[in-house]
Amino acid sequence: MENASYQYHSEKLKELLAALGEDPERDGLLKTPSRVLSSLQFLTSGYKHDVESVLTGALFDVDYQDMVVVRDIEIYSMCEHHMLPFYGRCHVGYIPRDKVVGLSKLPRVVDIFSRRLQVQERLTHQISEAIEHYLKPLGVGVVVEAYHLCMMMRGVGKQNSFTTTSSMRGSFQNLETRNEFFSLIRSNKP
Repeated sequence: MENASYQYHSEKLKELLAALGEDPERDGLLKTPSRVLSSLQFLTSGYKHDVESVLTGALFDVDYQDMVVVRDIEIYSMCEHHMLPFYGRCHVGYIPRDKVVGLSKLPRVVDIFSRRLQVQERLTHQISEAIEHYLKPLGVGVVVEAYHLCMMMRGVGKQNSFTTTSSMRGSFQNLETRNEFFSLIRSNKP
């Protein structure tokens, strides 16, 4: 059945190529429908992953409440309005209540939500919401900075603009904590 579905969608992509004025039987386009389908399946693979198992699979007890920050996590996502990419980086910080999560799990969560059809505002919110829900930290902060091809190569055509979104929860709503977080994500790399 999966093969029939794949064939159906490949045929639809051939129709799309024809609607754009191309010849889907042209040598350079013969494998394009299959490639596009595989590419889109990879770019939206976040729907297939479970955030809960990622965040609860590597929890460790701690007796401190020091800020943990993972910054400059690369993101690649697809704008749900135009299905064009947006890309940039994400910074995640949290203050543990009594547990920390393995550091690699935070970029995995970012990937799960960014590998979906998205808007940057929702992406930022979903990351902070998941961390708050599953880790139950004293606070969490997420900042996403991204370039949007839907703004750069179509529409307003602004190549040098980028968008910053943030979500601050719990103790990160406190100005002192927020300032510490922003200082850490803006500091020079080691």
